[in-house]
Amino acid sequence: MTSESLPHYDVIIIGAGAAGLMCAATAGYRGRRVLVLDHANRPGKKILMSGGGRCNFTNLNSTPANFLSDNPHFCISALKRYTPQDFLDLVERHGVAYEEKAPGQLFCRDSARDIVSLLLTECEWAGAEIRMKTDVQAIRDDGDGYRLTTGAGALRCSALVIATGGLSIPTMGATGFGYDVALQFGLAVRPTRAGLVPFTLHPELKAHLAPLSGISCPVEVSCRGQRFREPMLVTHRGLSGPAMLQISSYWHPGDALNLNLVPSRQPRDDLATLRREKPQATVEQYLARRLPRRFAQAFAELQGWRGPLQGYRNADLERVAEALSQWTVKPAGTEGYRTAEVTLGGVDTRQLSSKTMAVLDRPNLFFIGEVVDVTGHLGGHNFQWAWASGVAAGQAV
Repeated sequence: MTSESLPHYDVIIIGAGAAGLMCAATAGYRGRRVLVLDHANRPGKKILMSGGGRCNFTNLNSTPANFLSDNPHFCISALKRYTPQDFLDLVERHGVAYEEKAPGQLFCRDSARDIVSLLLTECEWAGAEIRMKTDVQAIRDDGDGYRLTTGAGALRCSALVIATGGLSIPTMGATGFGYDVALQFGLAVRPTRAGLVPFTLHPELKAHLAPLSGISCPVEVSCRGQRFREPMLVTHRGLSGPAMLQISSYWHPGDALNLNLVPSRQPRDDLATLRREKPQATVEQYLARRLPRRFAQAFAELQGWRGPLQGYRNADLERVAEALSQWTVKPAGTEGYRTAEVTLGGVDTRQLSSKTMAVLDRPNLFFIGEVVDVTGHLGGHNFQWAWASGVAAGQAV
């Protein structure tokens, strides 16, 4: 079959996730003939599992400062042109019930399915076609566009959008497809690693903390000049919870984490006051008023703090206070892509237009969403990047 006789679309988008579907609707409303392809059996699979099945679909406080990239200015243009309020307006137009859990973090009140339904409805209204269970086996430059070889036959398009995500959660079908396409067309790909991911611990500390699995406590964690004050969750494998997920995006193998277990207190002063007023009180009792009792007990045991405070000299209190406000933990590693929420790194954005997401020297090839080297903090920022980059490309294809 000659190229001219193959089915032809103005735009083919590979990847039926958040960014791909947003791009498809945006392009479709502009009158483009759009086809979305995906190898999965249903669209928006990662949306459905996100936020514990409730999808933290944006963050009202999202700014470029909430994103990591080797080229940090790249994300500014798209985020400025499509804001969290813009997506919230769309959510409200579709009558999706939502709630604000933490400040700025918006979740579906009922189910993440509401967001997938919204996107599929938008695609239908915009006339965009979605074809699932379709592998893309090869892509080649066809002169004035691209020719795709797929499991369902060959296709042609004038513009091609890669929205295939990163490597996180391979059980959901994540692959390095998008990076391979970038390399095929001569683009650089920044090194990738798991982000927003729980830590694993070395055997000794793991054994000590494992019985506390399921216990959460507020901490302030810092590493490489970054600092987050959020809850930490002890798991049977190590440490998780928002604080650990946030800092994991900055952590590198071999780094230590500094944890402040009493971030809103001055433990040296607190303990001195408690010793004066209640000499028989213990460090464990002090901790139990500020942390879950079982965690307080295990931490006091880990540090060897025994006996009443009247037996502690000032220098001892200094050491206790330092251990509480600067507990140093050296993780064994992370749980990796298996449970990571995002992939750090990706297509180097220096080769892309920040206005359109197109490759600078190949203006009919676009990369959007998680496949590019833009990674948000926990709390709805990565979805906001998906919407904003999808709209930016959809307005240009």
